[in-house]
Amino acid sequence: MVETVSLGILMQGKMSGYDIKKIAEQSVSLFIKMSYGSLYPALKRLVSAGHLIEEETNDSKNKKLYAITEQGRSYFMNWLREPLQANKREHLLKLFFYDYLDESTRLQNLRAFQHTLRSGIAQMEAVQGIVSKELEQIPNKDDYYYRVSVMHYGLQFFRMEHDFFSKMIEKGEWQ
Repeated sequence: MVETVSLGILMQGKMSGYDIKKIAEQSVSLFIKMSYGSLYPALKRLVSAGHLIEEETNDSKNKKLYAITEQGRSYFMNWLREPLQANKREHLLKLFFYDYLDESTRLQNLRAFQHTLRSGIAQMEAVQGIVSKELEQIPNKDDYYYRVSVMHYGLQFFRMEHDFFSKMIEKGEWQ
């Protein structure tokens, strides 16, 4: 994921590893932690793969600048076009860079993910109905408090994300 985020940040233009890390900390650090120990090996892999060009500055700090290649831009845009996945909140990371996508692809992906969320809500509501009936038969409901709480959290979370995506599709104002 560090590689993909680095490519996304480098879509803005040429910069050093320090600049990439600084921008990541100021923008996507809620979704991904990027240390220098993970960043520089990732940059090296991206250079080896032909996704980046590395340039020596030959100044007193002898720092390197990185620029995305057309191959790297193509790789990043292909990743960005892929359907959204809920695993590890990767979809939020992708959304951060969605300004680079065309409107048609954005809407297609947003609507498809929203459909997935609606399915999740329906499943959680069905489970909640079954669990509620089972809890009526159990003498000590407190023995299941945390499990039931997580179920309620899941349902609320799916609903919140669904509302979030509705607002994004409508391009509503954030308050």
